[in-house]
Amino acid sequence: MKRLTRKIFAEILAMFARAVVAKYKPQVVMITGSVGKTSTKDAVASVVSENFFVRASEKSYNSEFGVPLTVLGSKNPWNSPLAWLRVFKEAFALLILSNHYPKVLVLEVGADRPGDLARILRIATPDVVVVTRLPALPVHVEAYTTPSAVREEEFAPAYALSPGAPLIVNADDEYGLALSKPLLASVSTYGLSDKADARIITPTTRFVRKMPVGMESTLGFEGGTFDLSVIGALGLPQLYAGAAAFLVGTALGMKGKDILKGLRDFVPPPGRGRILRGKNDAVIIDDSYNASPASVEQGLSTLALAGSHLESVRRIAVLGDMLELGRYSKDEHVKIGTIVSTYADVLVTVGMRSQLIAKTAQEGGMSETNIFQYKTAEAARNFLKDFIQKNDIVLIKGSQSVRTEKIVEGILFDPLDSDLLVRQDTEWRKR
Repeated sequence: MKRLTRKIFAEILAMFARAVVAKYKPQVVMITGSVGKTSTKDAVASVVSENFFVRASEKSYNSEFGVPLTVLGSKNPWNSPLAWLRVFKEAFALLILSNHYPKVLVLEVGADRPGDLARILRIATPDVVVVTRLPALPVHVEAYTTPSAVREEEFAPAYALSPGAPLIVNADDEYGLALSKPLLASVSTYGLSDKADARIITPTTRFVRKMPVGMESTLGFEGGTFDLSVIGALGLPQLYAGAAAFLVGTALGMKGKDILKGLRDFVPPPGRGRILRGKNDAVIIDDSYNASPASVEQGLSTLALAGSHLESVRRIAVLGDMLELGRYSKDEHVKIGTIVSTYADVLVTVGMRSQLIAKTAQEGGMSETNIFQYKTAEAARNFLKDFIQKNDIVLIKGSQSVRTEKIVEGILFDPLDSDLLVRQDTEWRKR
């Protein structure tokens, strides 16, 4: 019954959202891919809002519910009947009355199972598509027959583009490049590759008084160069997001000065490499939103790079289970275990599956005295409260259900910084 009710409500929402898009005809920028969607969506919204009235998906609301709620401009009603009634009243008002509706919608779209994006694409057709990374083993692969089936689904918005419409692809992603070749869209690329249209040159961690504060690089575009920096978060994905947003701005006819102003205002979303102050003046890299093999490896690389500039620093990797990997789960946890000692000095695992990371790391030569295993986020949090020291750099990452944001919350220097964490809604905190 619950599943049937959910399906009915999703169909009603989709119907309203489709009608609103048809009435107001906003330009639709869709952000799809496996890694880095929310950061890219926020960077694009920050840039485009310099010239246009923009609405973007809140947080990472990219599902059959999240996308139509964004189109309607409504908050997530969760399980409240009164809140759902308010959503439907707002939708009627949009259709019946004249409203000052956004000129551009920046929609993050995602798929948990086959057919999800087809349903979303029936709500709105994109005018511009950004494809972030499509790694060898994408998230949610357990619901699909093969990894390539996931990549095909995540690339689906690009197939919906009109000939000549802008398609923006990561130049360092072989899968996205291959899928874009047969299309008639106007393809532009961003990344580290020499062939990228928006090329990220010499990406580095930015330090202030020997402490990491963000990322910076030079961005090469059409023979010129620009300064590209992101303050408040670490990792190459932050610069990828900025470069993709730069190309969206140019595709929409924006001037360079406006694009760069929008990028300066870009604030990376919670749980995606955000830098926070921890107890005993440790540095927290809060990457607790979710975890897949590709994003964990990227997080570990970020941890190593940030720690390489500090003296007497311990690089601590707190890694929770990577879920929704199906038959690939064992092998992928083992793979992380084989590389973790390259990036980290101390390993803390959370959950049953991540015990394989610890076991493999120890077999590979990581000292047993530097490996700590816990079944729950609460247990790991209680250990870390007294363990972390001044100058430690602590990466915290795990799949959503592991709730590693609880670890971040427990080791913050200032408890009020919990407002900067993911999953702080009342409904989430009840779970």
